[in-house]
Amino acid sequence: MAALCAAALLLAASAAPAQSPAKSGETWRQATPGELASVLPSRAPVVNEHIETEMRTASGIVDGHGRYIAGVVLITAGYSADGKYSHYLLVQVPVQVGAVVLDPGQYVFGWTRSQTGDSLTVHFNRAATGALVGTADAPWIAGSTRVESLHIWPPQDKGIIQIGRFGIPYKLGG
Repeated sequence: MAALCAAALLLAASAAPAQSPAKSGETWRQATPGELASVLPSRAPVVNEHIETEMRTASGIVDGHGRYIAGVVLITAGYSADGKYSHYLLVQVPVQVGAVVLDPGQYVFGWTRSQTGDSLTVHFNRAATGALVGTADAPWIAGSTRVESLHIWPPQDKGIIQIGRFGIPYKLGG
């Protein structure tokens, strides 16, 4: 009787459809331009201003629960943020970028090039206040031939936030 019950359970388990990683939220994929337009602002709230964004530069990833990590280039000329911030970043799950832990929220970041030119120092700030959260190094991506204004790679592919030919490794969960 026990063998019959075990066989019935095994048969039922094999007949049940397996839950895909995308449905469980374990797999992230590149977000479509339409999805990015629905979550990223055309004018990003930065301290006391609403700075225009360049939506054609938008990049991001989404999980099976509709949570995003997405960013876009800011058009800062003429704003007080000019020179301080270059990108807006929306984070809907905790993420650790380099050594910086970002809780869900809205951020802006900018960068400076190292003296040797082989890396960037990226500074992350809260979008609402401009308060510095931390800095992370973005080394040159070896073998990179494509320059990207911004590209957020899914964690299972590369797990980096690419700025130009430089990349900051990140991991989910902070």
